[in-house]
Amino acid sequence: MTSSKKPGAAGLRMPSRRIKPEDVPTIKKRIRLGEFLNRIAADYDVNPGRISEIKTGHRFAAIPAAT
Repeated sequence: MTSSKKPGAAGLRMPSRRIKPEDVPTIKKRIRLGEFLNRIAADYDVNPGRISEIKTGHRFAAIPAAT
C-alpha cells in the first residue's frame, strides 16, 4: 500500500530555520517599532516563539538593537 500523504501534510513538516546573530539587531529594531511578532517571524521563516524569545531576552540578550 502506498502512502497518500502529500508534502507539507501533517507529519511531514519542514523544520523552522535558525535565526542568525547578524539578523538580531534588525529583528530587535522591528520589535521596538511595534511590528507584530508573527510578521517578523514570517519574514525569517521561523516560529513566532523564536522572535518572542529574542524580545524577552531569553536568546541573543547581549546583541543590541539596530539604530
